[in-house]
Amino acid sequence: MTSDSPNTDPGYLRSYGRRRGKKQRPGRERLMDDLLPRLQVKSGTPIPDQFPPGTKALWLEIGFGGGEHLSQQAKAHPDIGFIGCEPFLNGVGKLLSQLDNDGSENVRIHADDARDIFPDFPDGSLARVFVLFPDPWPKTKHHKRRLIQTPFLDDLARMLEDGGEFRLASDHMGYVRWALAHVSRHPDFEWMAEGPEDWREPPEDWIGTRYEQKRLAGDTIVYLRFRRKPRTG
Repeated sequence: MTSDSPNTDPGYLRSYGRRRGKKQRPGRERLMDDLLPRLQVKSGTPIPDQFPPGTKALWLEIGFGGGEHLSQQAKAHPDIGFIGCEPFLNGVGKLLSQLDNDGSENVRIHADDARDIFPDFPDGSLARVFVLFPDPWPKTKHHKRRLIQTPFLDDLARMLEDGGEFRLASDHMGYVRWALAHVSRHPDFEWMAEGPEDWREPPEDWIGTRYEQKRLAGDTIVYLRFRRKPRTG
């Protein structure tokens, strides 16, 4: 969410850093002007209605960074609709370049805070949510800015279908402990791990990124998977 966002709730804190980096290449600037308007999420319109009929399921990635994971998932699953949210505009430009090269049409983009469009997701409309390597906000005074908080999890629980999956990966052990504690005590989620290998190794269908490969050279990465419990009543 940008500083001029209409959301004035003082408890609605930004969970990310900068919005812009270096000036983008001319080709990416062109895609930001021409392709992004065609793919961007239409606020106020139900998300499922923004995909063609017959779309098998909807997957959401929050904070897609350079877009490698999202673009490769979209290419591997053309029958699934993907929604990518990323406030760092240089990352949006990178994703657009990859989608343009691949010819993928099954992605919609929100180039800002994901929480802006949560109201546009009907209850139970998501089959999977990814939060990969979120900003850990390591200083104690900044923990309130971490994305994984109870209100955020309440939103995910509403949007996920019964049995839907929430995937989280991080190389910051303090954030891992924080996230595991928050999600584990939420009444609508259950941790899917049955043994240590389930969080030490990525799922079989995992698609890695360059950031992840750099971290694997020396840092521990933890892969957490949670299932949305069936609704009752």
